[in-house]
Amino acid sequence: MQRFFGAALTPGQPMVRGLRLAHEGRFNMGEAEDDWKPFTSRQVVVTSRPGFVWDGAIRMAPGLPVRVHDAYVAGEGLLVPAILGLVTLTELRGRGEIAEGELLRYLAEAAWYPTALLPGQGVEWSPLDDTSALAQLTDGGVTARLTFRFGPDDLIASVRTETRGRLLAGAIVPTPWQGRWSDYQRRDGMMVPMAGEVAWIPPQGEKPYWRGRITALSYDFAD
Repeated sequence: MQRFFGAALTPGQPMVRGLRLAHEGRFNMGEAEDDWKPFTSRQVVVTSRPGFVWDGAIRMAPGLPVRVHDAYVAGEGLLVPAILGLVTLTELRGRGEIAEGELLRYLAEAAWYPTALLPGQGVEWSPLDDTSALAQLTDGGVTARLTFRFGPDDLIASVRTETRGRLLAGAIVPTPWQGRWSDYQRRDGMMVPMAGEVAWIPPQGEKPYWRGRITALSYDFAD
């Protein structure tokens, strides 16, 4: 972790209080067969208490976008997809597994706001080997645990958990989940990834479902 913070941060780095991002990429809407659709999204993150709001638009067909609202706010998770933003397809809201899954996302995406990974910001680190460590973050009654793996450049290469809740046939099924980060660039003194891929890892093999890159990024720093 000392090597990571040395690589990711500059001396005197101010603490990230919040940030705004925009993304573009492709989202896999298929279950049995891959069905990649283009998406764009915007996201707001705060770190004083872990939280984010993500609004995405997945283009299923010309003139038929699916709007997705994904959030973690005040210890509660929320996922709402809707056709044209009007007809709700399903809604997941609450604490327990839903909140844990969204807090896992916040922790995984801290590669974009690495000062939130400093031990003084609430993350507890446990060593695994020379290139990986286990991170634990608790927010109220919600706890997220992720294995972070670091590349030869000492930056975050991937994150993984064995038990993130996946929605299958109307039920939440604990499933291994992994994210990979790439194309690191220095922004406001920090090395952050500009591209990534996220995948479920069911017994039949890895199934990527999000591939995207950042198109806009702005930070709000603590005084």
